[in-house]
Amino acid sequence: MDRGTQFIGQSGPFLDAVERASRAAALRRPVLVVGERGTGKELIAERLHRLSPRWGEPLITLNCAALPETLLEAELFGHEAGAFTGATRMRAGRFEEADRGTLFLDELATLSAGAQERLLRAIEYGEVARIGSSKPIRVDVRIVAATNEDLPRLADQGRFRADLLDRLSFEVITLPPLRAREGDIAVLADYFGRRMATEIGWDSWPGFSGQAAAALEAHDWPGNVRELRNVVERAVYRWDAPRQPIARIEFDPFESPWRPPVLAGGVENRDASGPPVIGQALVAAAPDHGAVSDLRAAVDAHEKAILECHLARHRYNQRATAKALGLTYDQLRHCLRKHGLLEKAG
Repeated sequence: MDRGTQFIGQSGPFLDAVERASRAAALRRPVLVVGERGTGKELIAERLHRLSPRWGEPLITLNCAALPETLLEAELFGHEAGAFTGATRMRAGRFEEADRGTLFLDELATLSAGAQERLLRAIEYGEVARIGSSKPIRVDVRIVAATNEDLPRLADQGRFRADLLDRLSFEVITLPPLRAREGDIAVLADYFGRRMATEIGWDSWPGFSGQAAAALEAHDWPGNVRELRNVVERAVYRWDAPRQPIARIEFDPFESPWRPPVLAGGVENRDASGPPVIGQALVAAAPDHGAVSDLRAAVDAHEKAILECHLARHRYNQRATAKALGLTYDQLRHCLRKHGLLEKAG
């Protein structure tokens, strides 16, 4: 996410999260940052570091989901030459690189059980050992970790160490999703729009039409600020009347009459001429009841299949699904609840 968005926002939930990060920054204790994708977890980690006494020391980042389990521990703790195949020389790990600074561990929930155990020891004793060595190395590292998972639930299920969770959760900063930040959508959209207008050479910023602004406010933003930036910047650069307020917003860049519909089981549906037949998706998604003996049950089954098909097509965005089906948001929620799909739809 663009670092320029770090302090853009005026809603209470957003300002509360920023204030909690500012207060926790002065401490050496671990901080856990929780939030949906695109809410700015890495930006909060940077704020925790920049406002801390460690601001002049390294801020080292590791995405725990970006490496296979076999390499993750070597990346975190380092390795000696010959510790495993391909380890031709000694390499310091991220803990050593972050000594006297901050180590930001993103996607924490993906850590393997072995890595969790070694991380726990590093936090408890302030020392690590490279793979292939039993010699402890003292490190002074402040841990900031981030996740979009429910770690207490994973701990209850035995999928995350409860004692590690205890060590990491001295302070937990939960970032609000964009849809809960009242007033911030307009502020962020204006910022992204102005920046994009400057980038493509417009001499002024016309803003958004009332209808476009309302559409931005009504969207669910499953991708949060990152998604908002993409939507706004795409709307600006595709707009051909730079002196007129932007009136066209496209939320789904993949939307196209040539987009292959994916049905239940992941099967594409096409007619003989090649282009996807969008309307047939609903028919093909409906179960084949043969001779119908119970009309109400058959209608319910067909309705459920249509809901499932459209939810998948719109990436489980309930407002987009409701619009496509000609329903209000509340009507769609009622239908989802009726068919037991509400939890699946998020």
